[in-house]
Amino acid sequence: MKTEQSIKIEPKQTFPLTIKRLGINGEGVGYFKKQVVFVPGALPGEEVVVEATKIHPKFAEAKVKKIRIPSPNRVKPLCPVYDQCGGCQLQHLHYDQQLKEKRDIIIQALERHTKLKPESLDIRETIGMENPWGYRNKSSFQVGEKGGKVLAGLYGLNSHQLINIEQCAVQHSHTNEATAMVKQILEELRIPIYNEKTRKGIVRTIVTRVGVQTGEVQVVLITSQKELPNKELIIQEIQKRLPNVKSIVQNINGEKTSLIFGEETHNLAGEEFIQETLGDLQFELSARTFFQLNPVQTVNLYNEVKKAAALTGKEKVVDAYCGVGTIGLWLADQSLEVRGMDIIPESIEDAKKNAKRHGYTNTKYVPGKAEEILPKWVKKGWKPDVIVVDPPRTGLDKQLLETILQVKPEKLIYVSCNPSTLAKDIQTLSSKYEVKYVQPVDMFPHTAHVEVVADLILK
Repeated sequence: MKTEQSIKIEPKQTFPLTIKRLGINGEGVGYFKKQVVFVPGALPGEEVVVEATKIHPKFAEAKVKKIRIPSPNRVKPLCPVYDQCGGCQLQHLHYDQQLKEKRDIIIQALERHTKLKPESLDIRETIGMENPWGYRNKSSFQVGEKGGKVLAGLYGLNSHQLINIEQCAVQHSHTNEATAMVKQILEELRIPIYNEKTRKGIVRTIVTRVGVQTGEVQVVLITSQKELPNKELIIQEIQKRLPNVKSIVQNINGEKTSLIFGEETHNLAGEEFIQETLGDLQFELSARTFFQLNPVQTVNLYNEVKKAAALTGKEKVVDAYCGVGTIGLWLADQSLEVRGMDIIPESIEDAKKNAKRHGYTNTKYVPGKAEEILPKWVKKGWKPDVIVVDPPRTGLDKQLLETILQVKPEKLIYVSCNPSTLAKDIQTLSSKYEVKYVQPVDMFPHTAHVEVVADLILK
């Protein structure tokens, strides 16, 4: 009889594998002698030959050596470096099938982390895009130098090698154009490019952002020090060659860090912000403002939140993790009152400004944690009918989950960017709430990410 040990996969071992499904990071998942194997680039239904690359106690990682039977949904990727830069994971999968797989990723998460039966839940088809290319309104490309040529792109998957990206297929054309032109200007003027190893040089990162509806572009140069040689000439050339650049900003980050922005920001030319429109709302985007990266799908996402909220004008609404107030303002015209909170004080200031600009007097924004603020309001007699949460990837704070279960709003609308933490939180909330439906929205085509709107109602 074979022992458990003897059938363990060995490093560099080659073996055949049938891919059963997609994992949460977009990799193919198969089983070899009852062991889970994750294979980047492999698709469900494919028969492949793989080589084990890493062995973990509970699973193995492998790479494709040969595709014996390809998936009928396999397509040729649009981008020549998509499998190196790590930005997209699914360009080799037909877009219609990506939408189906993303719904399946949500079902898997609910099966794994809840006691609910996904087949009995209303899990809707993923809302996709008519044109799933060129949707990203912002790019942050690291800058490097090779043989006198300035490169800009992303660090390769699990490596520190800069992958030069000439034209990113998922970036808006205005951001691609601005990055390419700024790169050229830096090269022509021989501006010293920062080198991570030696920590010498000046320009580290080029950040470009476009207001998709307004066409306004912002360029941010992230530098290792305040002094920027030929600063005036750089500004002049950007303005001359890129007429739709309305804002040129310098941000200083001299730290040894993987964070892009430093604390110090200076406006070099034009406005400090660019304008963007979402539906009927206008927003001012400064260099460090968080804003959704896919404005077309953001409108669809927020409309799904509005649909789930089904407001009549009599409801008190809480927008937890409110950021600059986008979701709350989307609901304000149909609410009695909207109250939002966020731990970033600058976001709260922006949310107040945004509410004022749009003439809303039924909103209130305070800095701090929802789990600390909400009980105080309830104590004073203000109880919400609807709570909307849009937490980071880590999901809801444990204390906030307990607060929601105590406050018991009639409706909880959970906007999630991570199906696993959503499922875990749904399990905790299931003592008092039932899932009315789950609506996936594809915010990031060609990546493994999926946004979800879950409509939860008090039992």
